[in-house]
Amino acid sequence: MRADVWPLLQRTAAATLAWGLAQQLRNHPDPFFAPIAAVVSLNTTLGERGLNALRLLTGVLVGIGAGELTLLALEGGYDSFALATFAAMAGARALGGPPIVVAQAASGAVLTVAVANGEGGANRLIDALIGAGVALVFTQLLFAPEPLRLLHRAESAVLDGMASGLRLTARALATDDRVAADEAADTAMQELRDQRDRLAALAKTRVASTRVARHSLAWRGHLQPAVREQENAGHLDLLGVSCLTLTRTALATHPADRRELADIVGQVAELLVDLARAPGKTSVRQGVVDRVPGVLGDLGDIDSISDSARRTAADAVRTVLGDVMLFAGVDQADVATVLREKLEEVRVPPSPQAGRIPFLARFRNWARSRF
Repeated sequence: MRADVWPLLQRTAAATLAWGLAQQLRNHPDPFFAPIAAVVSLNTTLGERGLNALRLLTGVLVGIGAGELTLLALEGGYDSFALATFAAMAGARALGGPPIVVAQAASGAVLTVAVANGEGGANRLIDALIGAGVALVFTQLLFAPEPLRLLHRAESAVLDGMASGLRLTARALATDDRVAADEAADTAMQELRDQRDRLAALAKTRVASTRVARHSLAWRGHLQPAVREQENAGHLDLLGVSCLTLTRTALATHPADRRELADIVGQVAELLVDLARAPGKTSVRQGVVDRVPGVLGDLGDIDSISDSARRTAADAVRTVLGDVMLFAGVDQADVATVLREKLEEVRVPPSPQAGRIPFLARFRNWARSRF
């Protein structure tokens, strides 16, 4: 609930402001849709709220247009109502509109036809302009989300899930209780399979961060750092597959080899835990990369392992470590060298930085710290 307080306060303030502005207009009774439009526009994930406001406006315009044209051709009645509603939804879909556009188009047509002379549609358009306009001021100026912050938050959620899965894997490998081991193994597999939802959310955030950096007035000019961090975040897809493979191969080894693997898998999990705490800090990435040769040293010489299942698990560990370094920004050639020769020093490039935070964004951070 604490994480939701700030977005809820923003929506409340936007609704109140939109309602107050709409009430100042003459000949516009009951401007209830202005605050509704403001709340609906902001009622989505960070990075998509401005687009949501534009979608709402598009739907309202299509709906009112369909309703007005229907009233010009036909008098009011059930046939006009049905035709206007269908035409509005069909028009919204023809424009490639998502569900919010279709819903707003339908409601705009319904209100236009249901109210005599189409006056309700005009009032609804004014309300939509006011509510969406207030929402755009909030999203583009006052409370524009920082693109890198969006990415890092999504990265942390993904890395936390991977670390949790590998910790459960290490617990399953370390215990001698067959029932407890099987339970931990099943939970670990489910945790890592659930990564698909977090990775999907990360993919949406990557797109949203680019949109914010390109179109937000507060963060315009910060596109390059966001693009660089997107490239790093893309490696988490491969890391998720690698972690799942490691869990499956480690759990398939002989019971006599599991305790040794449990320690190594636990070390890998701790690397992910550290990354999840601050994925955007160069010092954190460098510290994780510096510990990779130590994990490789504990892994031993893979070529000398005769057991195929254990050798496969060891290869899976190396793959996970390689993907961790790629996410940290290490060059592909340096990653291959570390995995092959276990070099002690590999420098991580500086993490992308957004630069000097604009004044309005600084105000947003100050306000967030107070609530």
